Amino acid sequence: MTDWPILSTVTFLPLVGVLILLFMRDDGPNGRRNILNVSLLTTVFTFVVSLFVWIGFDNANPGFQMIERHDWLSSGISYHMGVDGISMLFVILTTFLMPFCVLASWLSVEKRLKDYMIAFLVLETMMVGVFTSLDIVLFYVFFEAGLIPMFLIIGVWGGKDRVYASYKFFLYTLLGSVLMLLAIMAMYWQAGTTDIPTLLAYKFPAQMQTWLWLAFFASFAVKMPMWPVHTWLPDAHVQAPTAGSVILAGILLKLGGYGLIRFSIGMFPNASEYFAPLVYALSVIAIIYTSLVAMMQEDMKKLIAYSSVAHMGYVTMGIFAANQQGVQGAIFQMLSHGIVSGALFLCVGVIYDRTHTREIAAYGGLVNNMPKYAVAMMVFTMANVGLPGTSGFIGEFLTLIGVFRANTWVALFAATGVILSAAYALWLYRRVIFGALEKENLKKLLDLSPREQLILYPLIALTIFFGVYPAPIFDATAASVDLLVNNYTAALHAAQNVALSMN
Repeated sequence: MTDWPILSTVTFLPLVGVLILLFMRDDGPNGRRNILNVSLLTTVFTFVVSLFVWIGFDNANPGFQMIERHDWLSSGISYHMGVDGISMLFVILTTFLMPFCVLASWLSVEKRLKDYMIAFLVLETMMVGVFTSLDIVLFYVFFEAGLIPMFLIIGVWGGKDRVYASYKFFLYTLLGSVLMLLAIMAMYWQAGTTDIPTLLAYKFPAQMQTWLWLAFFASFAVKMPMWPVHTWLPDAHVQAPTAGSVILAGILLKLGGYGLIRFSIGMFPNASEYFAPLVYALSVIAIIYTSLVAMMQEDMKKLIAYSSVAHMGYVTMGIFAANQQGVQGAIFQMLSHGIVSGALFLCVGVIYDRTHTREIAAYGGLVNNMPKYAVAMMVFTMANVGLPGTSGFIGEFLTLIGVFRANTWVALFAATGVILSAAYALWLYRRVIFGALEKENLKKLLDLSPREQLILYPLIALTIFFGVYPAPIFDATAASVDLLVNNYTAALHAAQNVALSMN
């Protein structure tokens, strides 16, 4: 069992599904059903295999585990895989959400279904690869390659302004990543290696850290997305098909947060401390401003997209608080947000499939003929607000504690986001679900079908389970977060001692 390259297996299993799909016909009802079945089986099997990563993971070991290493390019760049407590759960989250994306696309995607599923399976490989890479060049390859399938998913299967949205998404993300590529080259020339564990232990000169930090931050801030480079996200969400929105909110936004933890805090501690006030300022603006913008939205998807930007504000604050609670809370918030916001987009997809509109004003009184849907939507709305007993509460609460320990004023302003998020989320819920059922086209709507129940019920269970019992996640992340925070504080103390000795 120890010799089995499990991380490579999980990363590249979806490509096996791609190979099978390439040789399949997609005409006729049978062809369509076969493509969906192969895609579903591939994603479910990948998820089952990925569970062995969690089962075989040693919570007490803070370092990288399940290491695989092969020479790749002769200049010392290697194919190097491994996970620690920070990255392991994101692998599970990615493989867990993919079957729901296939199920969500069961009826709604009519044209070029085969190409659509191939794009999703390729995207899954790229996303898992980002979280398992232990070589910075390999990380960059996966990080950038994930742009292409997402660009196609939005641009080919999206709404009426899909081409504009896909180009905006592509250009924003690419622009940030070019700076990251330059930084990676500079790190290689300085340290002589692209190996992430080696680079984590390498002490970059203080002035160099500043420039490297800014280059990485440019890329990750767009990916998160942080204010003011967030404007591509609402456009991308509104135009993307339902499954595209689930992956965009559930996984792709987390690549930025993961990068900030792994690179910005891990490799450039002095620069991270220096720029922390900037990150706090941007995070607080994101939380308050995008919450206010969310209140003014008329499109359901746009409202949830702006709420994602606000929730990612908590994540960036927690990461740069750089203490145990802040970083743990940020990781938990990302995992919880992946489940909850993905579920909210699936909920919007359920009624969009029936009525073909996302305008909030077009709905009202759905509780009268869709009670099961109303309950599902309520659970996810409450989790989005951060109600105790749901997973949304634990991440927000912990990040606020971490930030409070680092800067009281920042925590105070950030806490207003909790009130604002309640305002827009409950307003959305009341407009769509409650009230009299007056509109004729809504009276004929059927409640959740068995397929939709299969999609939403497991997500409800997880949202409540991790809200009541978050220990499995904290047990997995604790040792690695401890190591990260200790290394960070040790680096800052060392820098202070050097500064004092020079004086």
